[in-house]
Amino acid sequence: MEPTAPTHDEVRRVPKVLLHDHLDGGLRPATVLEISAEIGHELPADTPEALAAWFVESADSGSLVRYLETFVHTVAVMQRRQDLARVARECVEDLAADGVVYAEVRYAPELMTAGGLGLDEVVAAVQFGIEQGVRAAGGSDRIVVRQILCAMRQNDRAQEVAELAVAWRDRGVVGFDAAGPEKGFPPSNFADTYAYLRGAGEHITLHAGEADGIASIEDALRVGAERLGHGVRIIDDVSIGPDGLADLGPVAMDVRNRRIPLELCPTSNLQTGVAPTIAEHPFAELDRFGFAVTVNTDNRLMSGTSATEEMWRLVQAFGYGLADLERFTVTAMEAAFVDESERRRLVDEVIRPGYQAVIAG
Repeated sequence: MEPTAPTHDEVRRVPKVLLHDHLDGGLRPATVLEISAEIGHELPADTPEALAAWFVESADSGSLVRYLETFVHTVAVMQRRQDLARVARECVEDLAADGVVYAEVRYAPELMTAGGLGLDEVVAAVQFGIEQGVRAAGGSDRIVVRQILCAMRQNDRAQEVAELAVAWRDRGVVGFDAAGPEKGFPPSNFADTYAYLRGAGEHITLHAGEADGIASIEDALRVGAERLGHGVRIIDDVSIGPDGLADLGPVAMDVRNRRIPLELCPTSNLQTGVAPTIAEHPFAELDRFGFAVTVNTDNRLMSGTSATEEMWRLVQAFGYGLADLERFTVTAMEAAFVDESERRRLVDEVIRPGYQAVIAG
């Protein structure tokens, strides 16, 4: 830890990496309003400010029904090509403005087909928007953005989405995820799909250890997850003695020793009941015990957050300094699903120099 905590402005200025950011959870409220007016979709508020507040309040409500309703509204405005491209473009622009230099943005293409688009058309529209956003933000020297395609656990389209991810691998897609209800829908239900992905050399990150516990994490690792989406409940396999030392169970030991990255999303985790406050979130304990922790946003709209705000809340809660934030950022970049040369370029030419410039004042 550094003796002087960084200011909010310094946190805003440092380079950031996001591995876990949902496209359908990060829309601009004004965009939701505008597209809803065009397609005749009814919303619970009629100004950007009121709508933004409604999204956060609903996600904070403790009601799963209200939380899921928030996505009804965002997915509703992501059914046309032009709307998917717009949402993707604005996502990139917003991340770049927040200091993000690399992001993997995930979504479930199967949720965007109600308007008649096929899965391939959905991915193409999102990729078009991403490329527009990168150009608007200043090019790939300013920000690099890749897609992760999610299959919904409760549906039966995992193989279809897996094949889509492989087909788009060299055109903007870098990985596969399974989202949706974690309890009752283990990854092993689609063991053949994960065998196919591994055989094709496709990267896998799975939502695990958020709404369910150690068994979910263990199952995700069994089918080949290289990273854990959230993974925060790995703390359930860690016993902390009165001396502050940790006794790790077998799953936690495996995750730590293999440096399986945890895609931690602190603010979102509060909304799902992991901890009542950031100060009580296990982020700092997991970091102290040697886990590969990364800082992520999950759903920026529903959590009323950004990459800067997630880092800032950790700084306030745990006293982290810029060197700590740089360490988390480099850990994330090294865990990214792009090739080694791109990872090294971003670490050596963008992230480390960017932090040094802020540290030097």
